[in-house]
Amino acid sequence: MTQDTPRTPSALDAVADAYVTRSAGINPLMATAIGVAGYDHLMTDLSPAGHEAQAAVDREVLRELDKLEHAGDAPVDDVDRVTLAAMRERIGLQLELHESGEPLASLNNIASPVQELRDVFDIMPTGSVEAWENVAARLNAIPEAIEGYTASLAEAARRGNVAAIRQVREAISQAHELAASDSFFRLLVTGEQVDAVLDDSAACSLVRAELERGAEAACAAYGGLAYFLDTELAPQAPQKDAVGRERYALFSRQFLGATVDLDETYEWGLEELARIVAEQEAVARQIAGPDATVEDAVRALDADPARKLAGTDALRAWMQETADEAIAGLAGVHFDIEGPVRTIECLIAPTHTGGIYYTPPSDDFSRPGRMWWSVPADITEFSTWREKTTVYHEGVPGHHLQCAAAVVARDTLNAWRRLMCWVSGHGEGWALYAERLMADLGYLDDPGDRLGMLDAQRMRAARVVLDIGVHLEKPCPEEWGGGTWDAEKAWPFLDANVNMPESFKRFELTRYLGWPGQAPSYKVGQRLWEQTRDAARAAAAERGEELDLKAFHARALGLGSVGLDVLRDALA
Repeated sequence: MTQDTPRTPSALDAVADAYVTRSAGINPLMATAIGVAGYDHLMTDLSPAGHEAQAAVDREVLRELDKLEHAGDAPVDDVDRVTLAAMRERIGLQLELHESGEPLASLNNIASPVQELRDVFDIMPTGSVEAWENVAARLNAIPEAIEGYTASLAEAARRGNVAAIRQVREAISQAHELAASDSFFRLLVTGEQVDAVLDDSAACSLVRAELERGAEAACAAYGGLAYFLDTELAPQAPQKDAVGRERYALFSRQFLGATVDLDETYEWGLEELARIVAEQEAVARQIAGPDATVEDAVRALDADPARKLAGTDALRAWMQETADEAIAGLAGVHFDIEGPVRTIECLIAPTHTGGIYYTPPSDDFSRPGRMWWSVPADITEFSTWREKTTVYHEGVPGHHLQCAAAVVARDTLNAWRRLMCWVSGHGEGWALYAERLMADLGYLDDPGDRLGMLDAQRMRAARVVLDIGVHLEKPCPEEWGGGTWDAEKAWPFLDANVNMPESFKRFELTRYLGWPGQAPSYKVGQRLWEQTRDAARAAAAERGEELDLKAFHARALGLGSVGLDVLRDALA
């Protein structure tokens, strides 16, 4: 399919597009996140009724898919076949999760309404008076949203589903921070961004007043959330972090879009970790001498002033330069990177968790794809050898190429596939695949940069072992304490296999314990991507051909983010 012969949208595309519109009305926070305009002034209903409203839309769209298929109106082509399979898998799983009650109980240190109600303001437009009116409206809606959220948590608790006490305590701490005198919300409405847009006119004065009222309302609401969590939820929270095999299997499918053998995957994780460590040791000897350990190489690299960045301004500039150089070098050679996809914006996040993440462009690209670095307050120096691979992961050929290429594919993909469908194993698996690909393409030939890539791969392999081990309460290897995996054994294991500041590792461990199945989706996703590529290579060899890797990647990314079982079948 070429731009000269654009695909005619099908009846199935119309159903998928309508589903995005209906879902955006129910979940305006999601609409802002995926860049659909017109919902920034609205707030998602986080109550049990809000969850049921989305489930009703999900049930209806599955009925519509059945009607189209039975009437012979879908699928009409290969694009439709992927859409049908992907919607059935994703939306069917959403309903399965809804019926289990899991969304009601959502509470952890990184990806629950505690964070989402705050994080959405990072990506909302602020360049006009109308934009600030939307910010004010959404700030003022936070109290009702938190009231709905606490009702959902209470209903989940009534059903016996409460997050582990570790997650509740972390959420209490975060809620207190957002209720404090120096809260993000108060700083948001008094900063230079506001002054740059709102003048001294009467109309702007009213907007300022609404912003200030909204900030105070948001702070008070988070204070109330902290109180609820402390007094009502914490007493019901279990001590055990493990969620058990049945719940974990459901979460694993959610994040992978594939069903994997969890026990085999755990054993593979141990083997993959050992393989990466051996590769690291070989590179370490290149860096620091024939008898050097990985630790010796790390010390040598950290002491190298040529690999140091001082301060977040220098970090941001280096991120941007590295990302832009990758785009320039890869475009037209290994990937087709054109138009707005060539633009990525690198930013320092206003939070301080230590996370590095990507937010995709809006539907019209008025908001570009962005790479964010949430720098801990105690970190003021950065080592480029550790982070070059991260820029490739978040930028190009990682998330930015993957997401922006889907958003721009209007001639082929409907809105659901371009904007709304996101599968962690597909996305994070591709980004980790992209890191290793950049090494294969020669972008990480410097031994220090290559050690950094292996460091990132080692962390991702370690958390396959940790995540499955702890949540399934599997036997722990003797070298890590023996007995049964738990949080206490997980810490020295993580500490030994992740070369990061302790504050980052502590946050990450809490993340894995409270977001089961998500962390392994990176490395397991990479494995499934590599298996799919290798199958294509083997099929080409049977035809007496060599796999055109550029064409394979273009075809794969052209599908958008789909479950990994759907991806494998589509590329078979």
